[in-house]
Amino acid sequence: MGYWGYYVVGRSERPLAELDALAEAEGMSLLSTGDDGWQVWEYTNQDGSGDVGSMQALARETGAPALFGYVMNSDCVAVEAAAPESGGWTTCLARGAMAGYLGGAEDGLTVEDYFLEPHDAAERAVAWAAEAGHTASAERLADLLAMEPDPSAPVAENLLFQLLDRLGVVPL
Repeated sequence: MGYWGYYVVGRSERPLAELDALAEAEGMSLLSTGDDGWQVWEYTNQDGSGDVGSMQALARETGAPALFGYVMNSDCVAVEAAAPESGGWTTCLARGAMAGYLGGAEDGLTVEDYFLEPHDAAERAVAWAAEAGHTASAERLADLLAMEPDPSAPVAENLLFQLLDRLGVVPL
């Protein structure tokens, strides 16, 4: 069984786990810190019962861009991001696997109904990165957002950390 849980990324002088926007996510653990106060926190959620809250609320509280990746059994990642000026957006990594999780949806909605297409998400991600003070390539982001995990190491978390690297916030 793969990993189920959230990776929460934000920039703050205080630990993200202490902020009001993440108050419901008890038991978060610090995974890494980066330049300029960037932090990556992990919130394991094997049973799917927890929620980290709104990235828009976190972005408002910190005054900086915020992002989470919800990893589903290490197969795919739902990404929600927000920034104070450029707003919120959602996409996913490993779209094929995500389609499998949505395949049984009673409402008949597809990956495209829930998440931005790779090109559109890449444009939003470039604005998010710019607001974070970084330069990102829309082409490189779109390529990553359309990619499936490497079959020899099918761990969707790797795609998430590649995304963070391409956004310039947490280098690999």
